[in-house]
Amino acid sequence: MEDLSLHVLDIAENAIRAGASLVEIKIKNDPEKDLLCMVVRDNGRGMDKELLEAIDDPFVTTRTERPVGLGLPLLKQSAQETGGDLVVKSEPGKGTEVKATFKPGHIDMKPLGDMASTVLTLVVGNPQVDFVYESDLDGKEVRLDTRELDSLLEGQGHRSSPQALKILRTILNGG
Repeated sequence: MEDLSLHVLDIAENAIRAGASLVEIKIKNDPEKDLLCMVVRDNGRGMDKELLEAIDDPFVTTRTERPVGLGLPLLKQSAQETGGDLVVKSEPGKGTEVKATFKPGHIDMKPLGDMASTVLTLVVGNPQVDFVYESDLDGKEVRLDTRELDSLLEGQGHRSSPQALKILRTILNGG
């Protein structure tokens, strides 16, 4: 994948396919430590021990439409190329947490990409799922909780309404 926002999109979509009703995405950049931490947590089905131990294998996937699952192996490779790592924790019936760390100063660091558009796509395209997005990038903090947005919009529209899109874009762009 070309940038990290596409990895976030992939992981979040996997969480939704696993029945998650809540997906939390947290991204924090700490320039002093040369550390970017990206966490995607969900309350979906989770993975059993056997599947969790095989997540590095691109030929292991729960999808039925294709026999490969490259998302996590590629994310792990991207993290390790910079001196970071990937840790996945999961428990059946409780959900999954994917934590990737990167050293942004490394020459092999992939760009973050358009995280605002990624989150906007997830939020608008999955109205049945709640999302919490928090980022602290270069001193610019952003927080979005769709439960708060839905409460604000109650009786006035839905997440894909023009009003909601304006609010979402403002929040996600740090306004």
